[in-house]
Amino acid sequence: MPPTAHMPPIQTPPTESALIVPVPEADPIVGHLRSRLDPSAAWGVPAHVTVLYPFVPPDRIDVAVLATAAGAIRTVARFEARFARVAWFGDQVVWLAPEPARAFSELITAVCERFPDCPPYGGVHAEVMPHLTIGDGAPVAELRTAEELVRGHLPIRTEVATAHVVCGSSEPGSWHTVAELYLGPG
Repeated sequence: MPPTAHMPPIQTPPTESALIVPVPEADPIVGHLRSRLDPSAAWGVPAHVTVLYPFVPPDRIDVAVLATAAGAIRTVARFEARFARVAWFGDQVVWLAPEPARAFSELITAVCERFPDCPPYGGVHAEVMPHLTIGDGAPVAELRTAEELVRGHLPIRTEVATAHVVCGSSEPGSWHTVAELYLGPG
């Protein structure tokens, strides 16, 4: 039987995972910029602060891994956060700085302590700075324009009550949430 044009495309299984704090309140301000300037947005990763990337390989995420991650996330009380300042990593990445950064750092530390085989960003950075990426690797002029556009809409406020385990690949729209984990009571 010949193939038909109505067959759905074959999806590649997820190859990566991350633990993130989604910030949906940022999407109206940075979503259109991220879609052009941040490759992860095209993959389907929402505006977020990374807790741990790369996380456990997707084919090894099971009930025990999720329970361990949930236990780590629960050690940090839910909190209010705001993004009131634009910052840069060199001239490659423009991002929003969260306040309080310390609360995000506590989440990162709690998770990293439970998953020592998953160093943040593969261990390439000596210090992990909590941030919400607006643009990464785009032309500097475009990143500077994005910085100016965003600055006039700050601060962005959010309640941080959950972290998400997300999985996907570098294919457009492939990233999706596989688990929602709750912070401790505020």
